Formats: sequence, C-alpha cells, structure tokens
Amino acid sequence: MTDSYLRSLGFADTDDSRSAARPAFGQAWRYLHEAPAQDGARLFIEHPLGIAGCRLSMLPAPLAASDIAATVGLHDRPALEAAITAFYAAHGGQAAVPAAAVPHTFLPYRRQR
Repeated sequence: MTDSYLRSLGFADTDDSRSAARPAFGQAWRYLHEAPAQDGARLFIEHPLGIAGCRLSMLPAPLAASDIAATVGLHDRPALEAAITAFYAAHGGQAAVPAAAVPHTFLPYRRQR
C-alpha cells in the first residue's frame, strides 16, 4: 500500500511531521479515515513495525485483540476495501464529512487619526 492509495480511500496521516526519529513509510505508519461512522466511531489503520499486515481499529494504537476490527495483508487491497465497507456497515454507514471551518474575516472599524 502507498500513501497516495490510502489517501484516495479517505485516510489522512495522523502525524505529518517529518523527522529522523520517525520510521520510513515502508516500516510503520498510522492513518485516520476522514469520515466518521454514523454512530461517531472513527476508523484508524496502522501498519506496525516489522509486521507484514495492517490493522483496522477504532483506536489509534490498539493493544488488545478485541480492539482490532480487521487485520489484512499489507498488499491485499480488495480485503482492505471490504474491511472498510464492513466497518461502516457495522456502525450504521458513513456520516457526512464535516465542512472545513472558514475563519471570520470581519475586522472592526478603526478610527483614522
């Protein structure tokens, strides 16, 4: 899987920082789906260091097996898309993506001197 493929599915990187301490994309990554489920659940996908698979969960870093919604092979795109569909079906479907906040541009009147 690639960054552009995950972004095309609606995921966004949870950590946009680029530093020497962060592992390379091929070693480990974590993404959050931009659309919440109807019940408010959020979908995270992560590829832990040294594991040839990725996990879908409602938690950013699931530790217990019960917290993992699905585990798919690292390059199994049909299984990933099916797992995403199953997650949203189990949670009532996708909710609308919240609109981006537009800042208020009103500036108060200033008296000229």
